Amino acid sequence: MLLSGRVAQPRACGTATGQSHRRPIPFRSYGQSKRTVTVRAQDDEPIMGKSIDAAGAGASFTSPGWLTQLNMLWGGKGNVPVANAQPDDIKELLGGALFKALYKWMQESGPVYLLPTGPVSSFLVISDPAAAKHVLRATDNSQRNIYDKGLVAEVSQFLFGKGFAVAGGDAWKARRRAVGPSLHRAYLATMLDRVFGPSALFAADKLRVAARSGTAVNMEATFSQLTLDIIGKAVFNYDFNSLTSDSPLIQAVYTALKETEQRATDLLPLWKIPALGWFIPRQRKALEAVELIRRTTNDLIRKCKEMVDEEELRAASAAAESGQDYMNESDPSVLRFLITAREEVESTQLRDDLLSMLVAGHETTGSALTWTLYLLVNNPDKMAKAVAEVDSVLGSRLTPSLEDYGQLRYVMRCVNESMRLYPHPPVLLRRALVEDELPGGFKVPVGQDVMISVYNIHHSEAVWEDPESFIPERFGPLDGPVPNEQNTDFRYIPFSGGPRKCVGDQFALMEAVVALTVLLRQFDFSLLPNQKIGMTTGATIHTTDGLYMYVKERSTAASQSPAGTPAVAAV
Repeated sequence: MLLSGRVAQPRACGTATGQSHRRPIPFRSYGQSKRTVTVRAQDDEPIMGKSIDAAGAGASFTSPGWLTQLNMLWGGKGNVPVANAQPDDIKELLGGALFKALYKWMQESGPVYLLPTGPVSSFLVISDPAAAKHVLRATDNSQRNIYDKGLVAEVSQFLFGKGFAVAGGDAWKARRRAVGPSLHRAYLATMLDRVFGPSALFAADKLRVAARSGTAVNMEATFSQLTLDIIGKAVFNYDFNSLTSDSPLIQAVYTALKETEQRATDLLPLWKIPALGWFIPRQRKALEAVELIRRTTNDLIRKCKEMVDEEELRAASAAAESGQDYMNESDPSVLRFLITAREEVESTQLRDDLLSMLVAGHETTGSALTWTLYLLVNNPDKMAKAVAEVDSVLGSRLTPSLEDYGQLRYVMRCVNESMRLYPHPPVLLRRALVEDELPGGFKVPVGQDVMISVYNIHHSEAVWEDPESFIPERFGPLDGPVPNEQNTDFRYIPFSGGPRKCVGDQFALMEAVVALTVLLRQFDFSLLPNQKIGMTTGATIHTTDGLYMYVKERSTAASQSPAGTPAVAAV
């Protein structure tokens, strides 16, 4: 299947190429809608206690048609549209590309619909910027706290503990205030010089070996290893060295990440019964992995505390009192910052916060780099512009400086546009703490799970012109602001928005731009022919079997972009 300049449409709409023969159902204007839509069952006919058979479905959860039966059970119970889920959609819901099914149902049902997940459970799926803005701004908001992270916190607690990524309320506010200042501008500048650039050069050395041997490289795996090495140094001052080794600790990190993703889609969530954890092989393996990660992290915290003396504590305190950012020159890690800030928390809390940063900052940036390079290789004209900018800014140098980073505006736009087409994560989960009403009168009952489909918002024809095409220029002049949720009015939310917006967004963007710049400066890339690049959903959008590319050393810094190979669609 060939693709030229366009990203593959979700395939659920009925054609071999994924292109639909019909236009999506136009979104209703929330501003013009006056009706009230109820998302729960009518009070005079409660769903609670009704069996599938009693509702007329006539099937059990073990039968092939259970998803269709759920649709029949919920259909007609309220005025909000119900996703027309079919048995063929099950593979996408359970470990497949969930976002593709959500997109199909958005086209059929509109920007707000109900996705049944059981006789008495459902997700309210939101694919509209105004509704997403409303929910995200009301999450852990001290003035109007209406939503929390719900299922996300539940599936991640085994790894994050009480870390700020999953904590809520006052606990989250306290931890956010503690961790946020560690990512100050001086820290980012130091990371660029000492971590981002050197780590990318190390990855380039590995690619050079493959280039000279003519071996295809799995760039998805390479980017995952690169970003793990970077986040390890940035957060813990610890070198995973995952680009050249495969230690038990590295495997433990990936095992824990995979378990988190699987818990989010488990049809039978046995992990909610702690006593069963050590008797179920998958969960036992995950718990053992978390034990190793925590043991290593505790050891790093202990060693760092031993190295911090009273003189350093006084220097950090003086900097804080004068309003300056403190950073240890020999160890600028987040761990060192938090210890010198005299954080009055036990080591367990510190460990959980650091693990939150490790996981949140690893897979997301690795996936962003994977899809950005994929899109550039599939669009040779965009690749040529990016390479020309890299050559112009760097000249004969191999890594960018902080000043250079501000000039790599087209490369930045390529990353921005990649994160629109392939957002990480593709969905955001919330849960209503109190009754609420969305723009347009959609009522949300207490306890309702809400799924904001970032992918749908980013791919909606009602929100973006030509949404399936890779157009880095769509965000306006290159000397204009970098797109975010504020200047796009929540049409673009790759880092979420509101109080719970990703605290490391600037870190992630700088890391991605620097890594991409270093690699484009030295190499041409082309896709391994005839590979099928499938997609699957986890915390990010992964490929199913990797992203294999041939790497060729560029002859001169001023060489042009490689001749484009036939584009390969992600399906």
